Amino acid sequence: MISESQMAGEVALIIANAIREDVGDGDHSSLACIPAEAPGKAKLLVKEKGTIAGIAFAQEVFKYVDPQLEVEILMNEGDEVNVGDIAFYVQGKAQAILKAERLVLNGMQRMSAIATKTKAFAELLQGTKTKILDTRKTTPGLRALEKIAVKIGGGENHRFALYDMIMLKDNHIDFAGGIAQAIEQTKEYLKREKRDLKIIVEARDLQEVDEILSAGGVHRILLDNFNYEDTKKAVQRIGDACQTESSGGITLETARKYADCGVDYISSGALTHSVYNMDLSLKAI
Repeated sequence: MISESQMAGEVALIIANAIREDVGDGDHSSLACIPAEAPGKAKLLVKEKGTIAGIAFAQEVFKYVDPQLEVEILMNEGDEVNVGDIAFYVQGKAQAILKAERLVLNGMQRMSAIATKTKAFAELLQGTKTKILDTRKTTPGLRALEKIAVKIGGGENHRFALYDMIMLKDNHIDFAGGIAQAIEQTKEYLKREKRDLKIIVEARDLQEVDEILSAGGVHRILLDNFNYEDTKKAVQRIGDACQTESSGGITLETARKYADCGVDYISSGALTHSVYNMDLSLKAI
């Protein structure tokens, strides 16, 4: 997994690129009608019930646009919010507030939606040992924000990208000539390259679970699109040999049943690829 400093670097890149994209050579709407030194104040208004996320991101955006902007935080990341709540106030030059407005809202609306959905999964799994994981099915260019939102919602991050963990899925296995070959070649690669990366291998059925166990040296077995009965059998066969993870179209309606099968993790791409932005607004006061 990547470090906190690496994640912070990813967020900084997102902010710089988004401001470049949105502002270009100037916010001419604001430049045209608001004096450069005119003061302003605004509030982050919640317009929908859910879990708030992205407050720290908003602070970084304001700081990037104008370090003189002052932010008064009224809520914490992950707080439950209702319509009419105020997450923070920001004050300083009006032009700067307006320049930052769209990026703050775009980021917080999506992060809050992801945190809200993740929290629903996390609460559903309470009382079991199973944790909810995200995936790489994220919005291009926004992965850091979306994975931060998952953490805020009570989930855990899977690998950040292709470089921080080995995951041998069906296509890797088929291209490599089979499970045994894929795992053995991976072990040789890691030894040759002197890399310490955990190995996750996808199983499509119980026979493949047995093949993975025979090969050994695997950190986690991914049980992809298994039914409940086969998931229970797989968990029993795997025992303490490695971790277990269920995936494949798991929803809020089915997650608890998979958790009750005894898996360590459930991964869901829907945490990040199937959410509707929470309704938030930055209103001048």
